[in-house]
Amino acid sequence: MLLVLSEEQREHLGCLPRLGAAAVGELGRLAVELLRRGGAPRALEAAARKLDVSVDTIQHGIEGLTYLLTESSKLMISETDFQDSVHVLGFSDELNKLLLQLYLDNRKEIRSILSELAPKLPSYHNLEWRLDVQLASRSLRQQIKPAVTIKLHLNQNGDQTAQVLQTDPSTLLHLIQQLEQALGEMKTNHCRRIVRNMK
Repeated sequence: MLLVLSEEQREHLGCLPRLGAAAVGELGRLAVELLRRGGAPRALEAAARKLDVSVDTIQHGIEGLTYLLTESSKLMISETDFQDSVHVLGFSDELNKLLLQLYLDNRKEIRSILSELAPKLPSYHNLEWRLDVQLASRSLRQQIKPAVTIKLHLNQNGDQTAQVLQTDPSTLLHLIQQLEQALGEMKTNHCRRIVRNMK
């Protein structure tokens, strides 16, 4: 699977050949640091002074490298696919090898950083339900009023929580239809592609 870069990302990566191999190694280190700890303006300024270029050039180079490394790591692109993706940029063989080595050295760490950044959503544990039917009341002798009570048990970060929901059967049937429609939508090629890119 090849990585597709937009024009803006190509422009950001376009400054790399002018900077040289040593500078690209430094920018790669800063890109991984940016993922680990967040933005550091002082580090950008120090790198700009050290390499004798503008801060904007350093920032664009780091943004381009960050995108290249994170997307490649997220999609678990193979070595040959990564080389083909970078080859389109028209860099020298030395720079392509340097970028490949940077990717191979850091892809496991980048994947672990990205997994830590992913939101921790609650997961299903158990479901209890009860059907209540009110057949009559003091004022109405013949009345049929059904209600479905659902107790949903969820796990979140090792803690168990319970949500109690109550609805009438027609609303529950509508909810079931909507969920079945959503599951059917997940089987389309478009949704499969999105889910594959999210992993």
